[in-house]
Amino acid sequence: MSPIAISLITFALMLIGILVGSLVRNVLPEGHLSSESKDIVKLSMDVVGTLVALVLALLIASAKSNYDARQSEINQITAYVILLDKLLATYGGGAEAARVSLRQAIPAVVAKIWQEGQSAPLHSEPFTGTAEGEAFSQRVQELQPANDIQRGLKTQILQTTTELAQARFLLFSHFGSSIPVPFLAVLLFWLTILFAGFSLMARANTTTSAALVICALSVSGAMFLILELDQPFSGLITVPSEPLRNALPPFNPSRTEGSL
Repeated sequence: MSPIAISLITFALMLIGILVGSLVRNVLPEGHLSSESKDIVKLSMDVVGTLVALVLALLIASAKSNYDARQSEINQITAYVILLDKLLATYGGGAEAARVSLRQAIPAVVAKIWQEGQSAPLHSEPFTGTAEGEAFSQRVQELQPANDIQRGLKTQILQTTTELAQARFLLFSHFGSSIPVPFLAVLLFWLTILFAGFSLMARANTTTSAALVICALSVSGAMFLILELDQPFSGLITVPSEPLRNALPPFNPSRTEGSL
């Protein structure tokens, strides 16, 4: 379910809680609305409100951590791509095909990463690489060093290629939501109860209704931001693909790019 849908459900449940609280207040006998009863209800709402605040803070921290981790993994992949191109440039003759293949692989890998990030939260299929990525690996394996320098560079290129593949596998393993559904369901239940308790404390009027609706909008907005951050490859708040997509300049074999 999309973040906007869940945030709308959250808002609707809080409105239902406000309505139920107002209706219950209207039918309760006066003895149930004594100052002692209100004090008990307020204490109960304080407990629920504290739990809600703690859970929301935990969700915000978890979602932000998930977003930052995925962005860090994309940055790591970008760094490996740039390093690979520099090593291949230093390698010199015989590495042109690998450098061209690396540039051809980047758009396909970017498209696949963002497609995987927008798919179902739980993976139902095993990891599969792109044809362009496999072609680049083949080009690296086919390098034929002509001297000790090139042999050392090929070793570094193979190691960096392996590290790049590991970073890609790690990113794939982290796809999906970091917020368990039961966790979210309990939070929505607490919010509904909390807003029902708020409306139970005071007779409904324009001021109290407007305050509760604005508060409900604010909480549902917070839920939207949390869920958006928890899905860093889809929605409005996404990890930018431009740094990886534009990591390498167009290949120019006449250019000297041997320095790291």
